[in-house]
Amino acid sequence: MRVYIPTTLPALAEAHAAGRMGPAPLDAYAVTPALREWYVSDDLEELEYAALTRAAQASLRLLAVNPDVRRRRVVVAVDVADEAVRHDPDRGLDPAALGEVRLTREVPLGEAAAVHVDADDAEKDVSAAADALGAADAGDDDAQFTVDGAEDHELLWYATQEIPNLIA
Repeated sequence: MRVYIPTTLPALAEAHAAGRMGPAPLDAYAVTPALREWYVSDDLEELEYAALTRAAQASLRLLAVNPDVRRRRVVVAVDVADEAVRHDPDRGLDPAALGEVRLTREVPLGEAAAVHVDADDAEKDVSAAADALGAADAGDDDAQFTVDGAEDHELLWYATQEIPNLIA
């Protein structure tokens, strides 16, 4: 199963130094039954993109609580055995938890399929979105517009061999 682990550049650097993402449990996103139902598509590529987008939103939340971190969303894509993934079907019905899963083991970074990261030119919008997240959660429509602006930036795809360049 392909899972998407939200993180930040400093956390990616720590994972690179340690050779693993962890410790377990790890929050991640994947194509769950609830995500399939919500997205209403049978196209696996579209569904995986939806899970990646949910992970990018979770990465934004990590940035919001870590204001000193460089403002680029980071998501690590990993293929793991199905038995290493747990999800709560009841929680999956909550729109805020669509695609949410938990990995029951740490993940060797060598098992990562790819890393998705914002381009440098997204930092201004991602920073504004991270700063506006609390107000958006409280129902402020202008703040939600700012948060949604981060999603106008597509995450770039990087091979795992490029991680040293990303964290430098």
